Amino acid sequence: MIHPDLLFYAIQAAIAAGDSILEIYRQEDIDTLSKVDKSPLTQADLASNAILMEYLGNTGIPIISEEIKNESYRNRKDWEECWIIDPLDGTKEFINRNGEFTVNIALLTDGKLQLGIIYVPVTGVLYYTHTEMTASYTYLHAGNLPEFEELLENSEVLVPNKEKKTLKVVGSKSHMNEATIAFVEDLKKKTDREIEIESLGSSLKFCLVASGLCEIYPRFGPTMEWDTAAGQAICEAAGLQVLNAETQEPLQYNKEDLHNPFFIVN
Repeated sequence: MIHPDLLFYAIQAAIAAGDSILEIYRQEDIDTLSKVDKSPLTQADLASNAILMEYLGNTGIPIISEEIKNESYRNRKDWEECWIIDPLDGTKEFINRNGEFTVNIALLTDGKLQLGIIYVPVTGVLYYTHTEMTASYTYLHAGNLPEFEELLENSEVLVPNKEKKTLKVVGSKSHMNEATIAFVEDLKKKTDREIEIESLGSSLKFCLVASGLCEIYPRFGPTMEWDTAAGQAICEAAGLQVLNAETQEPLQYNKEDLHNPFFIVN
């Protein structure tokens, strides 16, 4: 269990970071750079990262982020807890101005996810976990953020739904590949339910499954720990699993190699 004040502070950090992203998103031109791995980088990524590093740095808990030079595993392996953040998940969606990008924050304690927050700056939709990881919630943020008790009262519990006539599979808008298509074809052989595929950017795919709007999210493409930690926390707190596609074990974090294996959410 984490303290409610820590959760609320992290929520405030996510919203502040989202506000900084929106300021740049609303500009007429968006300058784009390329990282060493050829993935895009914008001023919004950097602005959001700076805010999250300041907010979360105040907690004294070390941070793993997409936008910093992370500590070596020799230093990280003995951390009892750490933040895992993606300041702007879905940079391609940001550049394409489709609104499907998020701010992701997760807290890992003794190897277990204890907190997950996903904030969607364009819509103001906030997803977050219960302090005891026993439920996940969604809240529509507009204007001033209320105090934590009022926030809880006005949030809706996420309820996954596997009883629908149509089995909806959500896939990556940028990484729909042959392996994913083969997975869907195999599903068709195992069920008599109609199957539909939805494509969406960023960690919003986790939120669709946790919300019951989709049922399965297979990912047979590259991801990093900061891409999935918050989404996995939200799904696990909602009663779902995020499993290594090969071993059927939950994804692990703060590993020596921060790359994820392929995985399936259901």
